[in-house]
Amino acid sequence: MALTSIDVCARALILIGASPITSFDDGTTEAIVADNLYQDTVRDLLSRHRWRFASSQIQMNRLVDAPEHKWDAAYQIPAECILVHGVYINGNPIEFDRYQDLIYCNAAETDEVFIDYMFQADESLWPPYFVMTVILQMASVFAYSVDQQEALADLFEKRALRQFTVARNLDSQSQTNRKLPVSRFLDVRRNTRM
Repeated sequence: MALTSIDVCARALILIGASPITSFDDGTTEAIVADNLYQDTVRDLLSRHRWRFASSQIQMNRLVDAPEHKWDAAYQIPAECILVHGVYINGNPIEFDRYQDLIYCNAAETDEVFIDYMFQADESLWPPYFVMTVILQMASVFAYSVDQQEALADLFEKRALRQFTVARNLDSQSQTNRKLPVSRFLDVRRNTRM
């Protein structure tokens, strides 16, 4: 069974001892809070780290209208983009600026420009460590908003922060380790011997 936003909110409510919801349209206080804060909470957690499961890249299309100054080209940011990680030509990072929903950079018309970015992956694609992070963060939100228990909200906020650290560390292992280029250091060391 695929995980849904309702499942995540229901589990968070169970953690604080409240009744779980079955829909964002239940009309209960729990459903109203979940409907208003769930998406923002998830987007906030996604924007705090470069999650590998929620990263994507695409080739961008150059816009006809160029920026008025400083940059040569403008590109539309994908609508699903939460956070831009980098802009690349031929696999090499280039300088860019984000203006509203556009990327400005210096690129020739023949360049193929790619963007690496964060998006909100469907809950069914979340790894268990991120699911638990969201559940604990939502428990903190519910404890304060629904039960009005500040101490319980603080407890779950601390647990969510600890889980976030674990999740971030686990997620960082989802790619090949980057090697530190040491040849420059070895050259300096070899040339400074007496």
